[in-house]
Amino acid sequence: MSVEPRWSVPRGWAWTSIESIAEVTGGGTPSANDPSNFSDNGGIPWVTPADLTSYGNTYITRGRRNLSDRGYKSSSAKLLPAGAVLFTSRAPIGYCAIAANPIATNQGFKSLTLFGGISGEFTRHYLKWSKPYLESLASGTTFLEISGSKLQQVPFPLPPLAEQKRIVAKLDALNAKSARARTELARIDTLVSRYKQAVLSKAFSGELAREWPSVSLDLLSDVIFDGPFGSNLKSADYTADGPRVVRLENIGAREFIEEKRTHISEAKFRSLARHVLQANDLLFSSFVSEEIRACLFPANIDFQAINKADCFCIRLDAAKVDPQFALLQLTSEATYRHFVQQVHGATRPRINLSQLKSYRLLVPSLEEQHEIVRRIESAFAKIDRLAKEAKRALELVGRLDEAILAKAFRGELVPQDENDEPAEHLLARIRAEREAAPKVKKKVVKRASAMLTARDFLNAKLQNWPYDGISFQDLRSEFSGSYDDLKDAVFNLLSDENAVLSQVFDEKRSIMKLKRREQ
Repeated sequence: MSVEPRWSVPRGWAWTSIESIAEVTGGGTPSANDPSNFSDNGGIPWVTPADLTSYGNTYITRGRRNLSDRGYKSSSAKLLPAGAVLFTSRAPIGYCAIAANPIATNQGFKSLTLFGGISGEFTRHYLKWSKPYLESLASGTTFLEISGSKLQQVPFPLPPLAEQKRIVAKLDALNAKSARARTELARIDTLVSRYKQAVLSKAFSGELAREWPSVSLDLLSDVIFDGPFGSNLKSADYTADGPRVVRLENIGAREFIEEKRTHISEAKFRSLARHVLQANDLLFSSFVSEEIRACLFPANIDFQAINKADCFCIRLDAAKVDPQFALLQLTSEATYRHFVQQVHGATRPRINLSQLKSYRLLVPSLEEQHEIVRRIESAFAKIDRLAKEAKRALELVGRLDEAILAKAFRGELVPQDENDEPAEHLLARIRAEREAAPKVKKKVVKRASAMLTARDFLNAKLQNWPYDGISFQDLRSEFSGSYDDLKDAVFNLLSDENAVLSQVFDEKRSIMKLKRREQ
């Protein structure tokens, strides 16, 4: 089959279609209502798209469940040979692995059994890289699917067999390097936290710190208070706008998280006046698990606010202690180790207000406090710059991977060898072998198809389809057959050229509904 080239390729390559180089095979699912259709031990390996979620290996031996002989024979699943390229054609499009042994799939796959020794690894790389293009060819409103006929027509840049192997070897080598880079760069977030704690430890536990007096927080503060408890502030008091309520979700590690907003009325705010926050109040989460979460209430906030229960407020005496100095010391590893020994509560370990008030801060002179804060913030700024550069580098690694694959499929990644057999010769040999091969009898499912049963159910339901529509979940509760079979049948009614169903969003119930189109 001649295809329209998507880009120019080197001499010796050929643009062809997937149907010219592979047999495209769908899958199937037996009835889930019959447990004997599945086998925990032995049986036929069977893969679903869910089995490929977060699956990073090239080859796959089996999914989470196997089919029994009975389940295989009663479904439209087909046994694929080792080396077949398993490609998810929906929910979602683009997961891809190679069968390490004979294997079957459900109907979420369009799998490729390659002809003429074409590399499965090369084909897998191309399909995964082509995901955006393949999604553009898909149809469907409930979920996108690329049909077998469309996948067969997809253009495929075919190199000579020998060059396919060189490309795969080069990609594997480069991918191994980029994978190591991603692993190391992904560790930066953890290292940032560790380095910042090292800075704090050095600031508050050296020889100099031993000479500083220690003073309890209650003696360093004008007031320390918790937010309103129980009936004093309920969820029913929250409004769409008005003064803010600072909750635990607003308190990060040395960071006030302003985006998450909860409001109360002016009247409710006035009734809780003793909990009103001021600029540079130190907010401290009572929950102490993996770290201490504390921050300063920003001075540039242009709204009034109160704190909620478990969000302790420490209003420090600025003549005695710099709020930023106190914050840095309270979020150090030493403070964490102190409080983690005092927490109570099995499910949500917390400290109480008395324990916080009695905690003793090391307090040098204000001049020394300001200098320590300056040095710590300078060190933190350098660490943050490095973390930002690492994040940028991680993004660039992803782009580099894409650029490498683009070069691979344009014939620019490895040098061509004029001694390689041209791809056109390979295609001619494949055509001759296919024409000479005996016709293989297709598998016949002896029982009435579950898919037909699902379609019959929907055809009957269409005669009395609810005017306001019905959710898929409600349909599922009415249908006694397989979930996958019903999903297939609904998809067909949505994606048909003369689709009888459409998908609409029910704002009241916040769900998608299936409505019958006006005929």
